[in-house]
Amino acid sequence: MPYDTAVSEAWPVGTVTRAPAPDLADYDVISVNLSGGGDSFAAVHELMGAAQAAGVADRVWTFHATLGPADWPDVHDGAGRLHPGAAGMAAAQSLFCGVPAGRHLVGTKLTTGPEPVVYDLLTYTAAYGRFPRLGTRYCTRQFKEAVEEAAFTPVINQLKVTLGLAGAPTAVKLRRPVRRLKVLGLRAEESRARAERPAYRHVHRNGVRHVDEWSPVKAWTKDDVRALHARTGMPHHWTYDSRPGANDWLGTSRCSCSLCFLSARRDLLLGAARRPRYAALIARVEQVRGDTFRPDWSMAQLIEESKRPGAPEPGIVLADETPEFAHLERQVALALAQPPRRLPHLAARLPVLGDGCAATCC
Repeated sequence: MPYDTAVSEAWPVGTVTRAPAPDLADYDVISVNLSGGGDSFAAVHELMGAAQAAGVADRVWTFHATLGPADWPDVHDGAGRLHPGAAGMAAAQSLFCGVPAGRHLVGTKLTTGPEPVVYDLLTYTAAYGRFPRLGTRYCTRQFKEAVEEAAFTPVINQLKVTLGLAGAPTAVKLRRPVRRLKVLGLRAEESRARAERPAYRHVHRNGVRHVDEWSPVKAWTKDDVRALHARTGMPHHWTYDSRPGANDWLGTSRCSCSLCFLSARRDLLLGAARRPRYAALIARVEQVRGDTFRPDWSMAQLIEESKRPGAPEPGIVLADETPEFAHLERQVALALAQPPRRLPHLAARLPVLGDGCAATCC
């Protein structure tokens, strides 16, 4: 977002609080997006400390967008101990930081029709015909942002009435919009795009909602995040370790989709080795649709490289023998049997990624 240079380079335009950082008391509802990763935990931990100091902790909600089989699942280590997947970690982080379970929302993309079912990201990709790219990040827009907005619609509607802004939840003419602060665990260290993104900015406004965005741990380093886990005793997601329960931070560098096109090469090699059945299904979509997982690396290439000497040891190999995964395979096969909605020829024109996360993945 542009800044009002007539006032100060540090003051964002359009935010509820006219300052470089938000006054939490200015907002009617404060929501934190949780992926289950370390940065998310740092964000909700810092937010709740600030919200308690401001006397508005009761306005804080948390949200996790599930991606079905694309998420890292629950696993058991050699001692039989359960290590939660992305959804379980997000819920645990929220509760650990003092957000009541009733204010933690979980959402997933569903099919349309009289009997909606979960619409998996890979099935969508197979039907669409092209993998996500920096210029066409439908994975974030449709499977996270749109799902999040739908999840918070009932919250916003209730606030219309409880705040006295309208007489009914369905009202579209309010005395003023409901003010929502959206909190993200983005850090400048992760990419140039995140470094250039303002820590506090205005993102959306209509007659019902005014939405600003805040990244309270933008200046934090990776070591800061790890130190917070150690200091508070909050466990981190198992995929960060060389094997579940190792507690050594020698696994993947991020906790997003288990095979995300924005991930670093080492993370993708680990993902392909840890989830060979899922990687093979992605490679099948590549083969049928004629598009590659990334412009620079195909999943087929990553699978082969993950098996070579010198590739990172997976530490765990998931069988993915679940009814959910079997359903995914059937849905992908059905999608691939139909003509794609888009042809892959435009993919070659899109930016080639370097070895690291270069955008705002969660």
